[in-house]
Amino acid sequence: MSVEPDKWGVIYNPKAGTRKVQKRWKEIKAYMDSKGVSYDYVQSEGFGSVERLAGILANNGYRTIVVVGGDGALNDAINGIMLSNAEDKENIAIGIIPNGIGNDFAKYWEMSSEYKEAVDCIINNRRRKIDVGTCYYYDGQKHMTRYFLNAINIGLGARIVKITDQCKRFWGVKFLSYFMAFISLIFERKLYRMHLKINGEHIRGRIMTVCIGSAWGYGQAPSAVPYNGWLDVSVIYRPELLQLFSGIWMLMEGRILNHKVVKPYRTQKIKVLRAQNASVDLDGRILDRHFPLDIGVLHEAITLIIPN
Repeated sequence: MSVEPDKWGVIYNPKAGTRKVQKRWKEIKAYMDSKGVSYDYVQSEGFGSVERLAGILANNGYRTIVVVGGDGALNDAINGIMLSNAEDKENIAIGIIPNGIGNDFAKYWEMSSEYKEAVDCIINNRRRKIDVGTCYYYDGQKHMTRYFLNAINIGLGARIVKITDQCKRFWGVKFLSYFMAFISLIFERKLYRMHLKINGEHIRGRIMTVCIGSAWGYGQAPSAVPYNGWLDVSVIYRPELLQLFSGIWMLMEGRILNHKVVKPYRTQKIKVLRAQNASVDLDGRILDRHFPLDIGVLHEAITLIIPN
């Protein structure tokens, strides 16, 4: 299939919990039309469809793929592109129009949550090569590869993602979702028996949560840079109750690495040999637990359209 070089392939992932699905898309579509954008549009239909659609667009020659969605939809899209048969994946440019409860990766790049400004940013077409995180494991039948742009969370961080997702589906309100997740954080300071290997060092013990960030990982990897070819790792042990509140404040201030119960690392490879009963998520997408996990990074493996 031959596609015009400048034509966008747009994937619209409806925002969870809203009844104004079509109204939102009509507004975005009308604005793109008013700007004379050339595009083809597809709408996701349930879990996994964004990944499939992104792969189809990449295989059919689209070199600007626009995701209208949050971190989870963006993760699906990067997996669809990276697992596609396209030969020049690094030249496929991803545009983001934030449309979800979690937009941490877009916030890292200071992308506007207003769709008009987001569309204008993509039209302006300022491009930056960025890193793509990798996660390899064996699911019992075959070797699997999953990709991420923001972070992998293991333990309580992934539990919070699960709780937030469940709450937003029930409440449909961002504030209440995060509030319920916060309450669970206070009362659930569970520890997980983990065994990690980072830079040749074996780390064993009872750990509350681990964040492996290419970008800032919801504030848990505040020094991470998604284009330097490195991953930042925060290993967080169990805090006392007062330390928990100070930790939340430091997290919000971008100073979590200074907390007493946090041990930071910078690496290009990390092996998770064991994380007993711990949940795992990649950019907000829960991964079935299959250990060991071999986690790495591909330097400048994809292109992102960023603001001026």
